[in-house]
Amino acid sequence: MSRITPLALSLLVAGLVTTGGAALAQTQTQPAAKPAAAKPAPAKKPVSQSRKELKSEAKGLALATEVTETISDNQLAISNRVLTGTAQCEFNQTVSVTPMQNKPGHFEVVFNKAAYVMTPQETTTGAVRLEDKRSGVVWLQIPVKSMMMNQKIGQRMVDGCTLAEQRAAVAAVTAAAR
Repeated sequence: MSRITPLALSLLVAGLVTTGGAALAQTQTQPAAKPAAAKPAPAKKPVSQSRKELKSEAKGLALATEVTETISDNQLAISNRVLTGTAQCEFNQTVSVTPMQNKPGHFEVVFNKAAYVMTPQETTTGAVRLEDKRSGVVWLQIPVKSMMMNQKIGQRMVDGCTLAEQRAAVAAVTAAAR
């Protein structure tokens, strides 16, 4: 067995003291870093709560607008000119336009299993325009055809639609031209 000399023992103790001092210095710097990391966390919670509140408020306003939307006399007059029934469209597609029983001046327009509640809008051209303001979908009727457009994305959804009255009008014009 070997003996530890007093010099080796003192070097060993000095090494432990130095290491302990470094460890002590590291522990003193770590707590200072923790409070800085804890500050941003509370700021996120109010933001998500306010978004939820805003979404809820927006839904409530949309519902209130839908419930209280009134039809003007001009819109009621336009609703008398709306052609109803099932329109045959290009690519063997169909669009169904039906007046709503409990809401005068409102129409349910169904295309590709999606139903839209539309109201007549005034135009400067005399075309019949039905619009679902929430979805941005518009149904346009002119004497020879009808079409459905999505204003939000700026695309036609379906075109070349004709109802029985429109087909009769086209046939009459064609016969008169002969």
